[in-house]
Amino acid sequence: MTLAATKPGRLSGRHRRPAETRITYGEVVAIREFRALWFGQGLSLLGDQLAQVALAVLVYSRTQSALATAAVYALTYLPPIIGGPLLAGLADRYPRRRVMLLCDLLRAGMLATMAVPGMPFAVLCVLVFCVVLLSAPFSAARAALLPEVLEGDRYVVGSAIQNVTNQAVQMLGFAAGGALIAVLGPYRALALDSATFLGSALVIVAGVRRRPSSRREEGGRLSMWTMTMSGARLVFGDRRLRTLVLFAWLCGFYVLPEGIAVPYAATLNDGTLPVPVITGLLMAAMPTGTVVGAFLFGRFVTPTGRLRAMGWMAMLTCAPLVACLMRPPLEWVLALWALSGIGGAYQLAANAAFVQCIPAAERGQAFGLVQSGLLAAQGVGILIGGVLTQQFGPEPVVALAGVGGFAVAAVLSMLWTETRTEIIAKVRAAT
Repeated sequence: MTLAATKPGRLSGRHRRPAETRITYGEVVAIREFRALWFGQGLSLLGDQLAQVALAVLVYSRTQSALATAAVYALTYLPPIIGGPLLAGLADRYPRRRVMLLCDLLRAGMLATMAVPGMPFAVLCVLVFCVVLLSAPFSAARAALLPEVLEGDRYVVGSAIQNVTNQAVQMLGFAAGGALIAVLGPYRALALDSATFLGSALVIVAGVRRRPSSRREEGGRLSMWTMTMSGARLVFGDRRLRTLVLFAWLCGFYVLPEGIAVPYAATLNDGTLPVPVITGLLMAAMPTGTVVGAFLFGRFVTPTGRLRAMGWMAMLTCAPLVACLMRPPLEWVLALWALSGIGGAYQLAANAAFVQCIPAAERGQAFGLVQSGLLAAQGVGILIGGVLTQQFGPEPVVALAGVGGFAVAAVLSMLWTETRTEIIAKVRAAT
């Protein structure tokens, strides 16, 4: 023992803070229930990416209308925003495993119906709406179940694994979707998506154990509207939760560049690479950065360190975008957007802090509300970005999004500094 270790009041065993344990990825993957949730999510997500490309090809080939194609694509954003807050309460009202299974089976059946050649266009639109609508209770149930499967810092590491997987699957799905549809055709691709939901259901049956409803102790069942209002009061009536929700919705600023990647690629085109290739590189830059950031942030930063760094990381997501005003070449734009994606790893800490503040019985409803707002923020941000790009060009619009996002992130960081003490204490106690 060194002399320094015997100094009173500083490093003695009586006063020393216990070191925080860093959970490894291997420890989390070794948990059977997590593997089931992880694999099932990746399987269905891969099918969804394939289905989005297949739907676009199918609708355009049948209607020859860009407006109809865009309208069907828009249907993939609208249902969770409208029905998400209401249906997410199902994840608290009924056993979450049962909710996930039922949603998977219903979506598999609907997609199998969509895969029937000659399906009327109106029926196709209704089925698309319903399939996406069912993702709200499924996602809410899964998000609420994950903290029960992964306790303490395992939840953050597990979230990082899922984040990396989701980004990788999305890139793979979009990249390979076109080639696969060229071989299979859109109808077979939709049938394959139906099979991925059946596969997800089988994985859940085999790997996730039964748990009772989180509201089993209540004498009577609350109405869905009552549960929705209760969830809204819970989320927005607490200063800490409001701050964390706004941190999540900050993505409306930094996802905007992806929505205008095509016109941005056109301005960067110097004849060396075709515009579609440049577009693909731009759209892949932020997800690539997010994969790197989530891995490093989840593996090498302590739980309380993530919470303290959350505000700075949030500002990092937006600050690099401001430099786009200087009209840098493609290589620098890719680096700036990737750096922005790295900063986006702060969402892991925000998600973990949110879980710490939400009672287990109301997690499904709370996650559903946040997810609906998240989609709305992305959709509104991209829509505003497209309108402004028509007037001012892509570079100033991306820079403006960076300035606005940085300002909001700075304000949220100050609010977070004032409210994070209690959450940090809870996280430290759980490690």
